[in-house]
Amino acid sequence: MPDVTKRSVDPATQQVLKHIEGQPIKTTWDRHDEMQPQCGFGQLGICCTNCYLGPCRIDPFGEGAQQGVCGADADTIVARNLLRHIAAGAAAHSDHGRGVAHALHLVGKGKIHDYHIQDEEKLKQMAKMYDIKIEGRSKEEIAVDLGDKFLGDFGSQEGPIKFISRAPRKRIEVWKKAGIIPRGVDREIVEAMHRVHIGVDNEYKSIILHGMRASLGDGWGGSMIATEAQDILLRTPEPIRGTVNLGVLKEDQVNIIVHGHEALLPEAAAKVVKDPEMIKLAKEAGANGINLAGMCCTANEVLMRHEVPLAGNFLQQELAIATGAVEMMMVDIQCIMPGLIDVAKCFHTEIITTSEKAKFPGVTFIHFDEHDAINIMKSIVKKAIENYKKRDKSRVFIPKDKKDLVAGISTEVISCILGGKYLNTFKPLNEAIINGRIRGVAGVVGCNNPKITHDYGHLTLVKELLKNDVIVLSTGCSAIACGKAGFLQPEAAFEAAGKGLKEVCEAVGIPPVLHMGSCVDNSRILIAACEVLKAGGLGEDISDLPAAGAAPEWMSEKAISIGFYFVSSGVFTVLGGAMPVLGSQNVTKFLTEDMESVCGGKFAFEADPLKAATLMIDHINKKREALRLRPMMYQGK
Repeated sequence: MPDVTKRSVDPATQQVLKHIEGQPIKTTWDRHDEMQPQCGFGQLGICCTNCYLGPCRIDPFGEGAQQGVCGADADTIVARNLLRHIAAGAAAHSDHGRGVAHALHLVGKGKIHDYHIQDEEKLKQMAKMYDIKIEGRSKEEIAVDLGDKFLGDFGSQEGPIKFISRAPRKRIEVWKKAGIIPRGVDREIVEAMHRVHIGVDNEYKSIILHGMRASLGDGWGGSMIATEAQDILLRTPEPIRGTVNLGVLKEDQVNIIVHGHEALLPEAAAKVVKDPEMIKLAKEAGANGINLAGMCCTANEVLMRHEVPLAGNFLQQELAIATGAVEMMMVDIQCIMPGLIDVAKCFHTEIITTSEKAKFPGVTFIHFDEHDAINIMKSIVKKAIENYKKRDKSRVFIPKDKKDLVAGISTEVISCILGGKYLNTFKPLNEAIINGRIRGVAGVVGCNNPKITHDYGHLTLVKELLKNDVIVLSTGCSAIACGKAGFLQPEAAFEAAGKGLKEVCEAVGIPPVLHMGSCVDNSRILIAACEVLKAGGLGEDISDLPAAGAAPEWMSEKAISIGFYFVSSGVFTVLGGAMPVLGSQNVTKFLTEDMESVCGGKFAFEADPLKAATLMIDHINKKREALRLRPMMYQGK
């Protein structure tokens, strides 16, 4: 039997893995082991399947073929493959943003009645940015125009997309010089796919520069639109208490898990499970109530606005079903493993897919239509209640592990916490950095990956940063990992943070790791960086800041796009494993060295999270020296 401690550092995950040992249940770790050895050509990025002349492989040892049938060399093949990854990642997040923008437009038109404008102040802020008239108009009329403007940024042909104007002036000049300002979200993704077609772009730097432009269309376009539109419709997050890990499941209740990335589905679910009619039906079925829990980024969305508990992050999705206590898992888009279906067949759990974009063979599909969200959600919840009767109580195994946390730290909340209700400002944070109490800021984000011990990369990296007085901003599955380890509690500063960071956290009453939302909410980190610059004293551009980013357990194409838009915005970013580019020395050198001269940021690939933390801290120290900031008050923890 495999050593579960090498599969995950999370105790709840270890317990469920031990519990299902010897049962005919395969998890992602089992499939990963069966796949060994993985294709070396694919890992190096030197396999090309872009046309039917191939597939072509470049010999990494230089003894065999050094060109594909068409003549493409390793540089071209690696760069093209990388651009395809960026395009797919940018498309995923941006299509999410398009859906929310469209919903905002329909709410304004009065065509959707189950959602309403809940943050009128942000609606007006965004309208002003787009030069939309506000005076004498209803919020619905403004929402129609803003929805149109948001959607216009997707189809724009000449650009620039509007949110680029939120970046510092110096950063915009950097982008202009490099020729990478996105003209329209969709245009850059389409052009990316055109460039990688056989016989089009063959120069690796040209290909990668367009990848930077497409990724900026994601970070400063599609993802940012998704975040802002969701805040307008569903409410801008504020600090909220929650609970995380598999222990949030209830033995005596109907357990429903929402899994995926869109915010509108769990919003409806959070309302319906509290409906007295639904609770009455659950009790008639023999349960004591209905327990809604979240998985992955959907979990972060519904936690921030409704205090719905987090069942876990990416690698725990199969294990939630393996507890035998889940009546239904409803899924929408992104990061949903097809392997869920095989695990669900071993239990009574029903999988419901809700998006036209994400169907699974042999699984019930119920189209989630925002026009009739509540009624559709009621029909889904009724199916889950009925399924409770099929639960085999003898097979239920729910780990006790769970942790309390504080989530919902939006950019607006940070400035309010630091400056007070009437003086919203980032100045106290800047002063703490300038005076040497806080060394700098790190964004730690991203996925889980069975190649890396589950949560180990995130937690080891974050622990090292905290004890060296680096405050951490976290999103997505990384934020969930930090929650399970207790880092999202204010008390964590006393145990994990260096003396300077601990003093700041204690004075302000915040955790040393700030939960900023789902993976599309990485855009909040970009805006926070801009607010820090506006507060003064830390340079004129994002690349001047004593800040760094990391995705220690990344696995998705979305993570590649996110990494690229952070690097393109001037942030040094460490990935916990190389992108599939090592088959080209030129592309690797460009990403890890030469990009800095183009945009002020660059990548580093480092699988060891302690070494990754050292790289980030060294970078932050260099930025402090360049800004001539005071020496650190204390020498870490």
